[in-house]
Amino acid sequence: MPLTTICDFIRFATSRFNEANVVYGHGFDSALDEATYLVLTSLHLPHDMPPVYAAATLLPDEREVLQQRIHERVSRRMPTAYLVGEAWFAGLSFKVTQDVLIPRSPIAELIERGFAPWLQQPPERVLDLCCGSGCIGIAIAVHVPESHVDLADISLDALQVAGGNAADHGIEDRVEFIQSDGFGALGGRRYDLIVANPPYVSQAEVDALPPEYAHEPMLALVSGEDGLDLPVRLLAGAAMHLDPTGVLILEVGDSADRLAALFPEVPFRWAEFERGGGGVAILDRDELVAFAETFGAEDQRRGAR
Repeated sequence: MPLTTICDFIRFATSRFNEANVVYGHGFDSALDEATYLVLTSLHLPHDMPPVYAAATLLPDEREVLQQRIHERVSRRMPTAYLVGEAWFAGLSFKVTQDVLIPRSPIAELIERGFAPWLQQPPERVLDLCCGSGCIGIAIAVHVPESHVDLADISLDALQVAGGNAADHGIEDRVEFIQSDGFGALGGRRYDLIVANPPYVSQAEVDALPPEYAHEPMLALVSGEDGLDLPVRLLAGAAMHLDPTGVLILEVGDSADRLAALFPEVPFRWAEFERGGGGVAILDRDELVAFAETFGAEDQRRGAR
């Protein structure tokens, strides 16, 4: 019997995903969760629609689109976010292409709770460094209406995606886009808050990842032999771009233990999250000044690689 209804395709996609053992590392918990998202988003339907619509009969072109996307998800392990061109972060929808990572940072929780307890007041000047799709900086601009956000990335393609997302959320007048390798093009700009989600994975770790991750830009994932080349550069340079009471929030994910072991004297504070995730360090400007004074040579050594 042919697949004809919304429910048919959700069931079919769930079965195919389970059969193929696809990996749910981009924001989904199960085959059913991802299948439901793929089908409803592809059909431009709300995810809270009444259950009665699950029995709706689909048009031939709708069935063709769903068949193709389910096939791509299974045969090429293409992540659903790239198939539908959309991902959610901090309660907001963002366009994504293969020029940017799929948003999944736990920093979303910090944004949603106003960065408590790490900031005493809402930040007015913010830098989203290595911004990719712009999800972090744009979410801050939406959640903190008094903020002005610079979004910086080495990739012009990523900045183009971020620009589209800023326009979609109507905050273009409060954001600026800067092509920059780390802090290189930021001159004397200073901020109340710098949030950075840089590449922090070693090549060996990337090679061991499930095939879903091979579709993401390697420029946004790999950072040297131990994954810490760029994070260390950012730690060494952040103080120069923070106001006296400014704070750096730096995500290093599963490289957190390596970073802490590399610099045992540094008083990293690690954020905790209710929805999972970790590896997000918080340092204030005084601590970053001390880091730069003590470990500047380490930054230069890594930058020469």
